[in-house]
Amino acid sequence: MDYESAILQKEEGVATITLNRPEALNAWNHRLEEDSEAAIREVSEDREIRVLIITGAGRGFSSGYDVGLLAVIAEGRPILETAVGRFILGLPSVASVAFQIRNLDIPVIAAVNGPAYGAGFSIAIACDIRIASELARFSQAFIMRGLIPDTGSTYLLPRLVGIGRACELVFTGATIGAEEAERIGIVNRVVPHDELMNAAREMAARIAKMPPITVQRAKRALYQGAAETNLASQIEHEIYVQGLCMQTEDFKEGVRSFLEKREPEFKGR
Repeated sequence: MDYESAILQKEEGVATITLNRPEALNAWNHRLEEDSEAAIREVSEDREIRVLIITGAGRGFSSGYDVGLLAVIAEGRPILETAVGRFILGLPSVASVAFQIRNLDIPVIAAVNGPAYGAGFSIAIACDIRIASELARFSQAFIMRGLIPDTGSTYLLPRLVGIGRACELVFTGATIGAEEAERIGIVNRVVPHDELMNAAREMAARIAKMPPITVQRAKRALYQGAAETNLASQIEHEIYVQGLCMQTEDFKEGVRSFLEKREPEFKGR
């Protein structure tokens, strides 16, 4: 399906969603929210897709929520007409997009090609892996607009960088570059700007070759483990999931290919 403010491409088991409001640094408005949510839903329903990449058109990943909409809200628009209200009413919102991303079974890679501010930052950290261009910039700019971080940032950011660094980024609204973001754990890797999409596609292709059922279960187990407070409970969960994995054809193929000294060919069964 074609979308107005998001571009969806699929190739060899990898989908790419490009946020497509370059004239506004891919700032979030209702159309981008609706198109992004629909595109992610389409990806989730396509059993051929094993990895999703999210990036931005033009020179930015996303500058956050559209300031024009914020200005209308500041003038007294009813709360139910804001992004918060849209989420409460079950309508597409940038918050629901972040929730969709985190709840996808398949891995999601953010290819951060430029500024990721406010809700744009939140969308990036909702992804499982982040690869950043050397030109990427990050800011929890909410505080500069008299707002607290939303779109999942108060949950996701402390888990990435620790509560102390999260407090510093949120309370100051400071902008940091790609290298600093890598140093403190916001991004996995920084690459030259011209190599960003190649790097993201190479990682996506590598993941896409892995047994998809196992990748999906590993993703769920990792996030459950990140929230679990009891090691014994998590080990029990691992044992249960491992038993399920051992019943798949891909498990048998993984063992056979090792014994036969060849590359495995996983079928997702």
